[in-house]
Amino acid sequence: MASRGGTCSGSSSDQENHQDLTTEIIRKRKRMISNRESARRSRMRKQKHLDDLTAQAANLRAENNHILTNINHVTQMYLNVEADNSVLRAQISELNHRLKSLTDIISCMRLDGAAFDDQEFGDNYDYDHDQMIGGGDDLFSPWSLVHVKQPIMASSDYGFMY
Repeated sequence: MASRGGTCSGSSSDQENHQDLTTEIIRKRKRMISNRESARRSRMRKQKHLDDLTAQAANLRAENNHILTNINHVTQMYLNVEADNSVLRAQISELNHRLKSLTDIISCMRLDGAAFDDQEFGDNYDYDHDQMIGGGDDLFSPWSLVHVKQPIMASSDYGFMY
């Protein structure tokens, strides 16, 4: 009978070992399933993150192209304005030169006119104009000519050329 108890106790120990083994296998399978699920969720998160980054990169490329287009447009407008300013500066320079020339002519006319206003142009005018201006040949001193009192006519035919 003693042997029966020994066998009984041995079989219960086998059952416990078998249960422990079964429990261990079940825990390993649960852990394996849990790890697989965790890995699947991790892959899904990574894929979503990759998709988000890809979409963000596409948006940034589109925005970059838009900015480059705007920069090119603004640069072209700037170059056009610079060209217009260059033309306007040249016109200002030309007009200032014309104004100075006309001012000089008017100034000379006033000086010569004051000398001519002192005399009367009549029968007693003595045509000795060389002595009054300082002498010399009329061809080499054009401001001393008698016809200096003629008005200078300005014409709008020149206009502005663009």
